[in-house]
Amino acid sequence: MAAPSPTSISEHFATLTDPRVERGKEHLLVDILTITLCAVICGADDWVAVATFGELKEPWLRTFLALPNGIPSHDTFGRVFRLLDPDELRRCFLTWVQAVVAAPGEQDAPGSLGPQVVAVDGKTLRRSHDRRTGKDALHLVSAWAAESGLVVGQVATDAKSNEITAIPALLKLLALEGATVTIDAMGCQTAIASQIVAQGADYVLALKDNHPTLHEHVRLAFVDADAAAGTSFSLADLTTESTVEKGHGRIERRRCQVIGDPAYLAFIDPHQAWPKLQSVVRITSTRRIGDEVSTETRHYLSSLPPDPARLQHAVRSHWGVENRLHWVLDLAFHEDSSRVRTDHAPENLAIVRHIALNLLRADPNRRIGLKNSRFKAALNDAYLRSILSGVHA
Repeated sequence: MAAPSPTSISEHFATLTDPRVERGKEHLLVDILTITLCAVICGADDWVAVATFGELKEPWLRTFLALPNGIPSHDTFGRVFRLLDPDELRRCFLTWVQAVVAAPGEQDAPGSLGPQVVAVDGKTLRRSHDRRTGKDALHLVSAWAAESGLVVGQVATDAKSNEITAIPALLKLLALEGATVTIDAMGCQTAIASQIVAQGADYVLALKDNHPTLHEHVRLAFVDADAAAGTSFSLADLTTESTVEKGHGRIERRRCQVIGDPAYLAFIDPHQAWPKLQSVVRITSTRRIGDEVSTETRHYLSSLPPDPARLQHAVRSHWGVENRLHWVLDLAFHEDSSRVRTDHAPENLAIVRHIALNLLRADPNRRIGLKNSRFKAALNDAYLRSILSGVHA
């Protein structure tokens, strides 16, 4: 690959264990990984495409790879990625991303994500199932750093229902000091909130009817606050922030209201089960498209102070994980269409997609969308080499 540097891919993946027996090692593991990464960046979606990329780009690949026995076959690529330990590949990915995602400010610890929103959300790779063997589709829980736009970690589960156990495992891998972690209602658990606080971060957790009593208490708190508004019983710290957005034929108004009054928080959480709970949030979204008007209300628990602008920013940033990660993986990388499904291959290839996405996103000179950036990399060896040369946040 490119010349070694403190943030080079090759350095952080050099310790990855080769799963092949010694007599079967005709190709170097680093060569297989690098060709696969280059091919995925350039648009490859399966092992035949990866091998085809390698064959057509062999003269260029030889400028920085050894390739002692030429380009591996598509069967070799598939076999290696079926056998690679995804936990080990994930650890290599995390050490790399922690080295290159510099947190804002000079005071942050090395590898810390710093004061940015880290959105945790799950996604099912819909076509990774195998009905013949009874294998369910792979479900990945990813952590996405909103300000840097990078995937900073992921773990796999067998089903969406297992996110509750996957989220703590993912959080444990991350340097969260100073960050704000946002999670949807599946992750609204006291144990998860405690872990986030213990790791030096704050939380904003979506609250729905999986906690019916708690949700009702929060709803009633805002109903009471609304009724008391303008009277001598009104709360001094029922704070509000409103925004209006126009575009694509619609007008959307979002109103963020926050309660931080200790008496109300004691009513909502009488046993203090939620660590460092400082605010509860109600966001009301009213959307107008033509003559149709719809309204949606959502509630959240947070360890952040009752600052509506900051809390609304955190919630909006979490929605970005759908638009800037999951949607991009489907549209630009065709992740939901991938039929790679044997053994560890789906999970390992998903990790490679995340690496490719991070590399493309980190290009400071990129002026086109990710789909066209992949097309440009396929056509322009110099551009592809610049993407591989190292990521510096």
